[in-house]
Amino acid sequence: MSLLANKLLLTLLFTGVLMGAIDIAIIGPALPAIQAEFGMNSRELAVLFNAYVFCQMIGTQLLAKLADRRGVRFAYVLAIGLFACGSLLLVIAPEPAVLYTGRAIQGFGAGGIFPVASTVIATRLSLEDRGPALGLLGTVWGLAFLVGPVLGGLLLRYSWHWLFLINLPIAVLLITGAWRLLPSVPAASPRPFDRTGALTMTLAVLALVIAVNNLDTAAIGTSLFSPWVAPFLAAALLLGLAFWQIEQRAIDPIIQPRLLRTRQILTACLVAGGIGTMQTAGVFYPAMAVAAIGVSESNAAFMLLPGVLLSTLMSPIVGRLINIAGTRAIVLVSLVLAAISLNIFGRAELTIELFIVANLISGLGMAGLVGAPLRWTVLNETSPADRTAAQALLSNVTSVGRLVGAATVGAVAMSQGGGVPGYQAAFLVMAGLAMLLFLLSLTLKSRAAEWAVADASRGGSAGQADSTQRAT
Repeated sequence: MSLLANKLLLTLLFTGVLMGAIDIAIIGPALPAIQAEFGMNSRELAVLFNAYVFCQMIGTQLLAKLADRRGVRFAYVLAIGLFACGSLLLVIAPEPAVLYTGRAIQGFGAGGIFPVASTVIATRLSLEDRGPALGLLGTVWGLAFLVGPVLGGLLLRYSWHWLFLINLPIAVLLITGAWRLLPSVPAASPRPFDRTGALTMTLAVLALVIAVNNLDTAAIGTSLFSPWVAPFLAAALLLGLAFWQIEQRAIDPIIQPRLLRTRQILTACLVAGGIGTMQTAGVFYPAMAVAAIGVSESNAAFMLLPGVLLSTLMSPIVGRLINIAGTRAIVLVSLVLAAISLNIFGRAELTIELFIVANLISGLGMAGLVGAPLRWTVLNETSPADRTAAQALLSNVTSVGRLVGAATVGAVAMSQGGGVPGYQAAFLVMAGLAMLLFLLSLTLKSRAAEWAVADASRGGSAGQADSTQRAT
């Protein structure tokens, strides 16, 4: 491909991923305004957040396989088209049910954007251009959480509808560009899709989210045996066991079972799921600011900016610190910072200044939790053939954690009467989770010397050479 064609292609892919990522970041600033207009409670706001994340997880699996069979152009255009249709439904929604539907369609479409972009880069760019291009796509997520609060603060001055209406002209440009630039040829030999595994995992996660969302933490004993909790918890357990058995036999499993037999990968996945759960607390920070401090929705969005900016600036620094401090130390310090921040939100009488301080501490903690350290752990514990599957596994468990986290915040907040007391109780639950993750993270490996031993045991001299290259 020519240099100009490469630039146009990367711009197309970059913009699509950014649009999908921003709509995860931007829902937080929009929630207080949506809550005020539709009279929604904390549980219903959690469902609105979860509809996107849940359907994004499904869309990632289905649209990636569709790209294999029908070509990346068809899958990408369909993904962007669905995202635009969901955005339009949000704009014209007369009631919460339509909001949920629009958010679900949006999330399903967004699920196909990133895997298609990665596939195009792997097949259309030269070997030396692939690494920088994938790195560029990776930075989009940090940029989205930086742009989201700014965009939210600006557009909320007019109406929350503009947060989603702006997606429509961008989607038209992306579809036009995709039709001209993306290849339409499907994969020569598409791998069989694990339909049974995908369906079972989806139902298991859905049952778990429904159960958690309906818990009453003020009467936990009675609530556990209620008809909206006990049957769904049982279904989640049985479906989870069935999913594990299905994945053992699948030709191309969604989750590679042998990866979870490695203690370090299992620990990293458990920590990643917990971090995903904790992350969702930040989605409700603007609603907390509106309720506790009395600021406007747009100003609450702007108050997130210092923490997001600090997290974005610190993420690459954290990556460089891995070889100096080790992954375990970074994760442990980051979890302590996250717990401190959540305790401030959960216990203090908030002012604007204290909110910003707590958010800065949160941003600093999340810089060490959502990026390099855990992915580095997984990378060093897998063979080259399993590294892509292992990274996908980490993303999947983080998504499940986000789903459970939003349901938990909604359930705890409503059980404690909603409003400021409800949100504070939910944040304290998340602070307790951070300390449990701290104890779990003590078992992570720390320094390059430990990785070298693991590499040598797997691959002899080749493993040591690979470890040396990573250490430099």
